[in-house]
Amino acid sequence: MAALRRPPRIQVPGPVQWMHENLFSSAFNSVLTLVAFFLIYQTVVPFVQWAIIDAAWSGNSRDACLRFENGACWPFIIERSGQIVYGFYDVAERWRVDVILIILGLGLAWLTVPGTPGKSYVGALMIAVFPFVAFVLLVGGFGLVHVPIEKWGGLLITLVVAVTGIVVSLPLGIVLALGRRSDLPVVKGLCVAFIELWRGVPLITVLFMSANMLPLFMPDGMTINKLLSALIAVALFSSAYMAEVVRGGLQAISKGQYEAAAAVGLGYWRSMAFVILPQALRLSLPNIVGNFIGLLKDTSLVSIIGFYDLLGIVQAGNADAEWATPNTAMTGYVFAGALFWVMCFSMSRYAKALEGNLQAGERR
Repeated sequence: MAALRRPPRIQVPGPVQWMHENLFSSAFNSVLTLVAFFLIYQTVVPFVQWAIIDAAWSGNSRDACLRFENGACWPFIIERSGQIVYGFYDVAERWRVDVILIILGLGLAWLTVPGTPGKSYVGALMIAVFPFVAFVLLVGGFGLVHVPIEKWGGLLITLVVAVTGIVVSLPLGIVLALGRRSDLPVVKGLCVAFIELWRGVPLITVLFMSANMLPLFMPDGMTINKLLSALIAVALFSSAYMAEVVRGGLQAISKGQYEAAAAVGLGYWRSMAFVILPQALRLSLPNIVGNFIGLLKDTSLVSIIGFYDLLGIVQAGNADAEWATPNTAMTGYVFAGALFWVMCFSMSRYAKALEGNLQAGERR
């Protein structure tokens, strides 16, 4: 009987071999590794000591934190958790915010998890129906108590501004990018003027103008909500940058793709929708996600026009005399930074996984 064929054994390097190949492969790499270990030790160990080992974890006043003067004041975060998430939203109505966050989380999970059915229908519902439902639940109406927008704050404001900016800026940026590459001089000129105007002004200036100057252009007797003006300003500002990102992806597409689309009888819009744009967006995906991450972090600028976003609500809590300790402010900033990092890192990792899935068909 012929001997059974066995697959070749896969040699998995051990820890010593891995360290030799990746960390100590040469004298220069060994020096860099030792310097990196030293810097990590000098930064990570003191931070862990401050944030975990020497930190205060229970209590309802600053006295609990004063007993741990060398550590973080986490009771401050625990006591302020309601304001950090909801701002000054009415306590009895916070369930409405919870419902919105649950719907948003389930919708994003449905759209991002591979293999879930009906993604197109769920996506259409999230784009067409979810904004209306969220507006009614957050503001009020249809039997719900009205909650003024001035009471919104914390993570709620951060997510509202970020999600609105992301949802609006991508399609508008695509339209602007196509317009800038148009053969029609008027369309191209208008798109170029729009993009260069918004890219040439800092976002902080745009927010100031939206809050203070936009009402001057409204008809007599007509007012515009300050949050709505900020949402419009952030969306238009982000769309200008998004247009340049998409334009870079369009320029990376070879001329042969345009000729192939024309050869099979596709017109301009159908060739863009089914041939050119899918490839351009795939190539631009890292930069698109980079813009989204930057937009999420830039939401903290809305505090300059009177809104207490996530960072603003933490800063307001630091001024509370009842929690005045040497570590209160640092604890608040570390917590806010950790939340921003989790959100940005999650976006980055999902984009990396999506990019890998989209490029799977090109691997040889």
